[in-house]
Amino acid sequence: MKRLHIHVGVPDLDQGIAFYNKLFASEPSRVESDYAKWMLEDPKINFAISTRVSQGVDHLGIQVDEAKEMDSLRENLQSADMALFDEGETVCCYAKSDKAWVRDPAGVAWETFHSMADVALFSGKQEQSAGANCCAPGEESAKACC
Repeated sequence: MKRLHIHVGVPDLDQGIAFYNKLFASEPSRVESDYAKWMLEDPKINFAISTRVSQGVDHLGIQVDEAKEMDSLRENLQSADMALFDEGETVCCYAKSDKAWVRDPAGVAWETFHSMADVALFSGKQEQSAGANCCAPGEESAKACC
């Protein structure tokens, strides 16, 4: 099964949570000091907000439940004739996941991922400061892949 993923940067996490709780008529499934996530069933979306990325839509994605679905998505991305940044297993957004990225022709970052476990860290990178973005590929990765 696939689920659309949307990650939005917000200036104030508490205000963001209050707004999206009302919009979705649901509480987040995970809340950290800099991050909140709703795993919605209707519509089927993994919706996340954080103070770690630029304000507004940071990236879009497709989350899968099984590794074989991830393999299929990788094939789809490669056949789209777009440069693929295959991140592999990584820690990001409080989860251990297998990830691959592309940028669409308009420059929008698309993440495909299979989450395997929740973890206590926002990212596996040493720097855990606010503004440290582990999500959409940075400039150096974007140039290499996208």
